[in-house]
Amino acid sequence: MARRTFFLPSLTAWFAGSVLALAQSPTPAQAPPAQRGNSAERIAHVTLGQSAAPLYGPWKFVVGDAPIDPATGQPLWAEPNFDDSRWEDVDLTPAAGAQNPVTGISGYVPGWTARGHAGYWGYAWYRIRVRIGSNPGVRLALAGPGEVDDAYQVFDNGVFVGNFGDFSSHIPGAYYARTMMFALPQFAADSGGVSTQVIAFRIWMQPQTLYEAGAVGGFEMAPVIGEASTIALVHQSQLDDLIRAYLWQPIEAIVLGLLGILAFSLAFFDRSDRVYLWIGGLLLMAAIDATSGTLAVWTSLIHARYDVISHDFVLFSCEYAGWVMIWRFWFRQRSPGWLPWALIPMIVLLSVSQSFAENFFQVFAGTQLTAVGQEVSLIVRLALAAFLLLIVVRAIREQGIEGWLALPPVLLASTAEFSHEIQQLGMRTEWFPFGVQIGLAVASRLLLVVVLTILLVRRLVLSLRRQRLIALDVKQAQEVQQVILPEARLGLPGLTVESEYRPAREVGGDFFQIIPHKADCSLLIVAGDVTGKGLKAGMLVALLVGAIRTAAETSDEPRTILTTLNRRLMGRGDAQATCLALRIASDGAATLANAGHMAPYLNGELLPMEGALPLGMIEGAEASVMHFPLKPGDRLMLLSDGVAEARDADGRLFGFERVNELLRTATTAYEVASAAQTFGQADDISVISVTRVGVREGAVAP
Repeated sequence: MARRTFFLPSLTAWFAGSVLALAQSPTPAQAPPAQRGNSAERIAHVTLGQSAAPLYGPWKFVVGDAPIDPATGQPLWAEPNFDDSRWEDVDLTPAAGAQNPVTGISGYVPGWTARGHAGYWGYAWYRIRVRIGSNPGVRLALAGPGEVDDAYQVFDNGVFVGNFGDFSSHIPGAYYARTMMFALPQFAADSGGVSTQVIAFRIWMQPQTLYEAGAVGGFEMAPVIGEASTIALVHQSQLDDLIRAYLWQPIEAIVLGLLGILAFSLAFFDRSDRVYLWIGGLLLMAAIDATSGTLAVWTSLIHARYDVISHDFVLFSCEYAGWVMIWRFWFRQRSPGWLPWALIPMIVLLSVSQSFAENFFQVFAGTQLTAVGQEVSLIVRLALAAFLLLIVVRAIREQGIEGWLALPPVLLASTAEFSHEIQQLGMRTEWFPFGVQIGLAVASRLLLVVVLTILLVRRLVLSLRRQRLIALDVKQAQEVQQVILPEARLGLPGLTVESEYRPAREVGGDFFQIIPHKADCSLLIVAGDVTGKGLKAGMLVALLVGAIRTAAETSDEPRTILTTLNRRLMGRGDAQATCLALRIASDGAATLANAGHMAPYLNGELLPMEGALPLGMIEGAEASVMHFPLKPGDRLMLLSDGVAEARDADGRLFGFERVNELLRTATTAYEVASAAQTFGQADDISVISVTRVGVREGAVAP
């Protein structure tokens, strides 16, 4: 069992290949395979010095499993004296230029499904008799086949040598195929220094391997026998080839992971665009999949069975449906609205059907469920491919260039998802130029990375351009807000008015207006706090300030002012504001109307005022009104809720108790605002201080 790979030569491989070539050259010491006959006459002759030789044959083969010999406790078919003359003959000599159709590795021979056992999975045995001539003291070793389906145990003259795979349970656990090195026991040689050894392989193939290709089962490459140091070179050479063959997987994991992190980082530039989170999550999922595949191929940390579950069933289904959502978000398509909900059962259905299609439950289920799983999987994949193509075609019509850029990777990726069906039609989906594997899946991932990088950079540039325009709008709104605010300190006959405004963001939601009346020397103060923050709140503040200035031209009665503002906010969605209006006559008589705002403090004491609804909630709402005198020396403090709601680093509120203590000592609006801001500003802070310094006389200067 093997994942898709590519094959590259190396210096070690060249050396080991040279040794094998010398060992394979026709010499009197290595006879050609014999024809069918007595098993004792069909012996491979190998003379070893500092060399190794592939065991092409003559092999004996049979399907099924051996009974256990009660005397030795070992499988009977591993015994050297067992008569295997009725078994099938198998020759593992590869055809010239033969390559594995999945991995591209040379030296390939078809498995047992192409040798008269189509559709068979389970146990099978290979046996070979080898007459080995070697120098005294030479240690022998065996390099297990680098391509084999799927797990096996090795016996030499009935002695268990080692295994590849986990045979501790009833159903063996298989790993992805890779070469193994086994030290062979030393057996007595005859007078000519020649020993006869029977090497037997007990092989297990999983049912899901039948899904991978049409000629699987057992040996797909000949084992190699030889002197231990030479076999070590052969073994290392094959491991190097395996590492290089799957080197694209860790590279793919790194590239996809970095691109996923980049996509996540772009979300900080534009938090309103969820497509960055979708792309980042899906790319990291693909990177994890590639990392898992690398560990499964290069090591024995992950069983092939578990890698198939994650790669072919779970992640495959989630990634396929995930790309449908990503392109839908990317092109900002909202219809059909049922599509996201339809993807959930499709993911589950694809995972389950694909597991049956790949014979994953063949041990418990029959071939009928396998056929049904293949049909259902095909239908679901066709539906997902149709969704992808419809999204891209619609994007081409609506957005042009971005839709055309997405079309090639979508077409190639959709085609790659049907590689198995394309192979069954006799068409190729894997190519090996210069020994390097190029398949539809690898090509689609590469093209997707290139296109996504271009699209992400383009989207980032457009996003930054929009943010610059928004920042310009915010700056202009901030400048407008500064213009409409009154001066921080006003000196009026008999009154001193100070104000401090500390917005929590560039544009705040607090507002106030201080309007002196020339005719009767009265003073009108209107202060409030709109819901929300930012540019939307700033626009609402501008609306209310304009309404205050307009209303004050006809009336300076506090209740009338609030009634006018309430009408102005009605019918504007969720536009609401707390507000109070205060009129101070020339003799110090004060009239205060409140609509949900924080009550003022007179000489450090909170004025006892009835509550009322904020503006913009109910048509014709009545504000609470109270009258009180402002005597010489009295100080009136108007605060926004940003003072009491200040919060420190530990999350503790400034609170009304601290406000009461602060107002007993602080004498200016600046001190109050600074104390709250230093504690930890969480909202807009506005403070207005009105102090009566004497009897007001004369006119108010314009």
